[in-house]
Amino acid sequence: MLLMGFRSISIQQVDLDTPTFVVGRNGSGKSNFADAFAFLAEAMAVPLQGVIEQRGGFSAVSHRSAARGRPSNLSLSVTLERPDSDTASAEYYFDLRPRSGYDFEVAAERCEVHRSDGSRDGFIRKTSKGSAVWESTVESLVPAVEPHALVLPLVGGDRRFRTVFGFLSGMRTYRIEPAAVRTLQDPDGGAVLRADGRNTASVVRQVQRRSPQDGMRICQLLESVVPGTVDVRPKRHGNKLTLEFKQERAGAEPVKFEAFSMSDGTLRALGLITAVFQRPAPSLVVIEEPEASIHPGALGSILDVLRLASESMQVVVTTHSPDILDAKWIEDRHLRVLSWRHGATRIDRVSQSVRAALEKHLMGAGELLRSNALTAEEAVDPA
Repeated sequence: MLLMGFRSISIQQVDLDTPTFVVGRNGSGKSNFADAFAFLAEAMAVPLQGVIEQRGGFSAVSHRSAARGRPSNLSLSVTLERPDSDTASAEYYFDLRPRSGYDFEVAAERCEVHRSDGSRDGFIRKTSKGSAVWESTVESLVPAVEPHALVLPLVGGDRRFRTVFGFLSGMRTYRIEPAAVRTLQDPDGGAVLRADGRNTASVVRQVQRRSPQDGMRICQLLESVVPGTVDVRPKRHGNKLTLEFKQERAGAEPVKFEAFSMSDGTLRALGLITAVFQRPAPSLVVIEEPEASIHPGALGSILDVLRLASESMQVVVTTHSPDILDAKWIEDRHLRVLSWRHGATRIDRVSQSVRAALEKHLMGAGELLRSNALTAEEAVDPA
């Protein structure tokens, strides 16, 4: 993924493993990096202008080299390697250009799909002085090209571009808020978990209806995080939904509690587990700071959930907690170090000394972070 001019990121090439742990101090830009995935996914589902305005306008989303500097172009580029059995690789790119005031236009957009059988399809659009130029390998594909709108969401239903559109629109970013899970919730179809977990009850209900086995697995994983919690079910209150938890007590009947009585850590853990079991499964899931309000002793179970998820989707985790990185299976390929340098966010691989320590099992990633030795390789700006 190549990011240029997005929030605090000036220019940055990021290659992801799965799972990938992005480690950085407070204020270094972890949330901005996570928002790049949310921005791209939302741009596939709703008009681009609305996505930008929701974030405060183009001047708030694009990078500025100084407090009063002019907004720069904002570019995002994604390369997908074997996203499905029929596609060898695919690339998607767009470049947004600021105009007078708070306005912007899509200066360029490109999509190219290389199939396993050697065939290729793609399109290019450019905007110059208000007029758009459109080229495509698919002659019958002639969308209405607007200066404020992306083309891929318009042609994403075409079988030749469906894989790229499906992957990008299926990315999910989560920062589970216990208060949102605890409150009485408006029921919905439960197909997509909201970013803060505000419809967790609906998603749990849908999972249990679709696959009782997955419903049982959610309960088992939750019990590994919160011992004694053996069941969780949606419960209706009038036209609202909440969650009901069943906990075992020694020598007594299990007791039931509703979500408003449960701890922040329990609700956040349930939200993270539900994010993994929702269907359709996300193509990529970003989890922001899963360690928040969860006991360090339970983080191993959360890591097991994330590792399980990485078998069927790409997983990115932002954190500044060494407890998250204590798992012995974490290697240097799973780590990226995020830092603030010269007024911009940097995301780099770990240094050679860190790689050597991990390969020789001298220290784990968590120990390195605790000792302030989880360092990045020397930064080299992309050409």
